[in-house]
Amino acid sequence: MSQQISSERKPIRAAVLRVAKTPLVFEDASLEAPRANEVLVRMVATGVCHTDMVVRDQLYQTALPMILGHEGAGVVEKIGSDVTTIEVGDHVVITYAYCGLCGPCATGHPAHCQHMGELNFAGGRLDGTSAACDAHGGELHDHFFGQSSFSTHSVVSELNVVKVRKDVPLELLGPLGCGIQTGSGAVLNALKVHAGSSFVAFGTGAVGLAAVMAARVAGATTIIAVDINAERLAMALELGATHVINSRETDPVARIRELTNGGADFTLECSGRPEVLRQCIDSLGILGSCGIVGATREGTEASFNVNDVMIPGRRIIGIVQGDVVSRTFIPELVELYRQGRFPFDRLVKFYDFEQLNQAMADSESGITIKPILRFPAAA
Repeated sequence: MSQQISSERKPIRAAVLRVAKTPLVFEDASLEAPRANEVLVRMVATGVCHTDMVVRDQLYQTALPMILGHEGAGVVEKIGSDVTTIEVGDHVVITYAYCGLCGPCATGHPAHCQHMGELNFAGGRLDGTSAACDAHGGELHDHFFGQSSFSTHSVVSELNVVKVRKDVPLELLGPLGCGIQTGSGAVLNALKVHAGSSFVAFGTGAVGLAAVMAARVAGATTIIAVDINAERLAMALELGATHVINSRETDPVARIRELTNGGADFTLECSGRPEVLRQCIDSLGILGSCGIVGATREGTEASFNVNDVMIPGRRIIGIVQGDVVSRTFIPELVELYRQGRFPFDRLVKFYDFEQLNQAMADSESGITIKPILRFPAAA
């Protein structure tokens, strides 16, 4: 379907995925004006997340061509007629999309929205429309995670735009909308790690290291990071881990049981590997809880010993986006950062927007923990 390009459309520059498992292509494109409940955001920066690569490679099937990106931060340029919580000029972080009306949304769990799949992965609004088209008028699927932030501008629902204070560097804040929120929210909100408890993060990417920092904020006294990357394990110690385990060298389950006197209170699977999930479950103590946040290929299955879960009362919890209400949680993370208690900036390396494909490669190789793309300054 083609879309007519009118004088009301906003010219943009976007990175477009046209063919699975290929580099994203930079193109001139345009956006329609925001609808009544939407805002137009000029991107200042956007994080690069593992899920962007998962969709690039179509391990999650989506419509193509699509503008990816879902950790955007920017400045509001225009608002729709019904918008009341956001003003032009506000600094904002853009997070996942949700409907705001279904049962999970109404009971404080918008990350588990009934329409999570359609709103975040289908490539458009809930009614199936997209705001973007290419230079020839061809439809570009957008609204990836409600934003498609690999673009100089995005049209976004008021619901998933979070206003942030202006005295913190905006270019740093985009990852709070997904990866950093996922790890820290899993600890502070979904699992409710508490003072004096033991916590284990399996995987020390951005999500796992955010979880380590959050466990320290929560007051956990035994904080263990498990990975095969020695440099990242060293960083985990600097960010709050009390112990680290290289799972290539040591049986993590046996070592965790030793360190926690029988098993951990909380574990978090951040790698997306089913064999690691089994280790997460087996590392739990009596009444322990295992959270799952690692993204896997569609159809991935895992196994565990049923009696070893049932008899000790272990719990396995699926967690999306930390199960947080972003409008309140993201400003809380910003304040923790300002106080020096949540130094997520330690994870970041900046790239120019046009270096997106290199940033993805560096993330996949482990060179960079959390890439952030910076857009050219507004003219």
